[in-house]
Amino acid sequence: MAEVILALDLPSGDASMRLLERVPDVRWVKVGSILMTREGPPLVRALIGRGLRVFLDLKWHDIPNTVASAVAAARDLGVSMATVHASGGTAMLEAAAAAAGPELGIVGVTVLTSFDSESYARATGRDAVALTAEVRRLAAIAAAAGLRGVVCSPHEIAAVRPAFPPGGWIVVPGIRRSGDAAGDQRRSAGPADAARAGATHLVVGRPILAADDPARAFDDIADAAGPA
Repeated sequence: MAEVILALDLPSGDASMRLLERVPDVRWVKVGSILMTREGPPLVRALIGRGLRVFLDLKWHDIPNTVASAVAAARDLGVSMATVHASGGTAMLEAAAAAAGPELGIVGVTVLTSFDSESYARATGRDAVALTAEVRRLAAIAAAAGLRGVVCSPHEIAAVRPAFPPGGWIVVPGIRRSGDAAGDQRRSAGPADAARAGATHLVVGRPILAADDPARAFDDIADAAGPA
């Protein structure tokens, strides 16, 4: 089974708390850059105080000392998972892993799910890129540096799984059920397919946030991801 992480991509902490009242079965939540900038550590503490595990998705990419200090701050805050960019290089990734300790799982973002091959090639100044090979390359670097796992699209799960031992985390955004709007996700898949491929965590925002009945949407996705 894969754990479903509810992405709190909402404008305020109050809106997030109101949503959580409507979705009582949530165990993991994602706090991204917008909500963290607006609300800061007090929101994270409040979420942890509700018994939730927090995935802090700030995608750090900076010099090793700065990233290590940010990771240490997240660890001290009680965060369970946080992201760095796998493209930040071995020294940065090793510093992040060392600062995390056993309490905090650091996962490396490979290629954002908003990219396809053409747009990624343009962004990196290349004529062409095979995305699966690029994701596999970045996953190998992340694993060698000691990260807990990686973030990848549903399309690359099988490619990154061999890089990590059993228990490694494969965190997958871009989850869409049949009928869900794709939005800006270029590489998406359904929850059942992603779980069967080996995803350990599915990050889901808009299909739940935009649903008339968010609890039912969450339960549908969790059921498809496998039994608890």
